[in-house]
Amino acid sequence: MNIFSRLFGTGKASGTIPKVHFGRYTDAYKTSDQYDAWDEAQDLFEAEKYTDAYASFLNYLNDPSVNNVRYEKNVDGIKFEFFQGSKKIEGFANQKQVVVEAKIARAGKLDAAFMERLIRRNFNLKYARFALDESDVLTIKFDTYTLDGSPYKLYYALKELATNADKQDDLLEDEFQNITLVGVDHLKSISKEEKKIKYDFFTKKIKAVVNPITDHEKTVEEYPGGLGYHLLNTAYKLDYLICPEGFMMEALERIHRLYFSKDDRTMAEKVAMVRSEYQNLLDRSATDYYREMYLTTSTFGITNPASHDRVRSFIDGELANMKWFRQNGYLDTALAVPGYIVGYCLFNYAIPLPDRAFFHLYYQIMEPGYFRKLGFPDIYYDVEKSTFDKKGIRRAIRNIVKTHREQFPKLNPEISSLDFTDCAGFARSYLLMVRNVNMMKLQ
Repeated sequence: MNIFSRLFGTGKASGTIPKVHFGRYTDAYKTSDQYDAWDEAQDLFEAEKYTDAYASFLNYLNDPSVNNVRYEKNVDGIKFEFFQGSKKIEGFANQKQVVVEAKIARAGKLDAAFMERLIRRNFNLKYARFALDESDVLTIKFDTYTLDGSPYKLYYALKELATNADKQDDLLEDEFQNITLVGVDHLKSISKEEKKIKYDFFTKKIKAVVNPITDHEKTVEEYPGGLGYHLLNTAYKLDYLICPEGFMMEALERIHRLYFSKDDRTMAEKVAMVRSEYQNLLDRSATDYYREMYLTTSTFGITNPASHDRVRSFIDGELANMKWFRQNGYLDTALAVPGYIVGYCLFNYAIPLPDRAFFHLYYQIMEPGYFRKLGFPDIYYDVEKSTFDKKGIRRAIRNIVKTHREQFPKLNPEISSLDFTDCAGFARSYLLMVRNVNMMKLQ
């Protein structure tokens, strides 16, 4: 079963589902074999069988749905490689030491700004460090004595190295003109058609939240919180549906940080700063975005695992805020609230698989034009007629339940509670349905 089927389920559909990647990768959904490999790695390390311990550790890291880790043992030790987004990380371990490295970019000229950037980054790293090799190739390295290289330490060291290597390459290339990326031969491009669909969706959604703010400054002063729902809903939606890399990914993360920063800025000031970030995204060329659109394989996730109780409490804390906007005629803002809830959870957490599948279906229902252009056969909302495919939605929910029933035997969404009157009513009832499911796992 591929990763898309594992997350969202399979079942009756009117056609072939295209292979399109959605959302941030997470390593939270590990198999029982992976957990067994972790226990074995710790036992072997304590028994000083280091090569075997590292082999088991790499088996723990390997996601069988994407095959992100490769290794080879011999009499001298173990040689391995794994992938994190745009980067390939290579390493070697024996009885004495562990050495891991990822090559990032070649600098045509070592100017002061470039070197200062690396030095500053090193101050923020706990295990790894940026360095230049003998060919002036920027790398990020980690090494340790084997006696001090337990599986626990290696996990956090390799995660720090890999995630920083993945993030820095596109950012450096965008900022410094004399940078040439290296170690990207493994990347797989997506079609020109898919790139254009994603770029058009991206510009349309950003213009939809930037232009009204520009035209109605009084609204910013009176209801900055409502505009915040629009701005964040858009950021999280783009992150999940487009899966950006490089500059755009960093910009969306910066929007999140700016809005939730604990400082003396007013809500209106934060809205203005987020608007500026969006405008910067619009000012870039399509070519810049196309360069950052590619298929990746990852080993480490950057989202933290969260239980269904966390999802439930977040829904409880935010969903009631759509009532006032709906009653006072701000229907778009009312609809942005549940969109914000769905997006926030997917952006920040590795939520249980059924929750993730339900939230993916929410996007598929509420963004029918995007999914239609991508080639998805099941479209659940007719924008022109303002009608829902009730049977299709119910069937999709039952397919999710069927897919995950073995692991979550009490999964029981109240499909009859769904309100198909309008989009706002449906969104509210759908999130309440998700909130109330029994997510108790099989012991």
